[in-house]
Amino acid sequence: MKKQVFRVESDGYNGAWYPAPVESRKGMILMLGDSSEDRMAASGAKWVNRQGIHAMAMSPAEKDYGHHSYPLERFGKAIRFMKEQGCEKIGVAGASTTGMMALLAASYYPELTLTVAISPPDFVMEGFYRDGRDGMTERPGDHESSVTWQNQPLPYLPYAWRHPEYWKKIQEESKAGGDKVASRKMFDESERRHPIREEERIRVENIRGRIIFIGAEDDVLWDTCRYIRRMEKRLAGLPHECTSESWLYEHGTHFVFPESMLKMMLPVGSGLLVSFMFRAGREYGKECRETRIDIDRRLKKALAEW
Repeated sequence: MKKQVFRVESDGYNGAWYPAPVESRKGMILMLGDSSEDRMAASGAKWVNRQGIHAMAMSPAEKDYGHHSYPLERFGKAIRFMKEQGCEKIGVAGASTTGMMALLAASYYPELTLTVAISPPDFVMEGFYRDGRDGMTERPGDHESSVTWQNQPLPYLPYAWRHPEYWKKIQEESKAGGDKVASRKMFDESERRHPIREEERIRVENIRGRIIFIGAEDDVLWDTCRYIRRMEKRLAGLPHECTSESWLYEHGTHFVFPESMLKMMLPVGSGLLVSFMFRAGREYGKECRETRIDIDRRLKKALAEW
């Protein structure tokens, strides 16, 4: 098998197929980076390949980290292709916003039997754009969900602020905390103004197989450990056919990637990126690295057991 590239116009989704160099009946869908072919996605796929697993990297567009009105049916198209390549076990992994996407995809597609959600929320986010409008790096959509199903937007938690106040508030919070980007207070305020409704929550009880939640208490993008604990509580109170485990750490920042994967993404200065982006990465660099090393060991073991 050779690498293949897929486009919405011709295939119904944006993706890149990275087959493992060895025969395998397992495949992982990865949502990392702003393109299915950028360094982050390709490195993540290579890391998965080294575990003897095929990888399908997916992204919203050819190159765009914005997430808005993403049709979940695109996962179904990728799953069909992977089955055609001989994948008998298919999993999904995402980080940050795509951690949400991974959980949502698994809740709609029972074929996904291993779900790895790094720093995820437990609700559907409002859509956002990164089109540089009015000089702002990011802006919320005009009351638009981040995802759709059967051409209908999924209910979502609306952001507390609109454009351009949205990005200005993120800048203020980032500067005050000594981080390059921070939005935890914004998400707390969003939830204060609009308590999350049941229809906005991710139905993790519909996921099959094994779920691995990964998060750090010092995450300044949002309170992911609180969100993960809410998902644990939800699973405890509802019938479900999955097993779940939460790998929660005191230090690790939003970038709780396996250490060897992060080094592949950034061969020189992987730890420097974490310290550059987040104050916790500077103040607790050793602890953050120990977290990533532990995740590396545990995730390799989980993939081997799957």
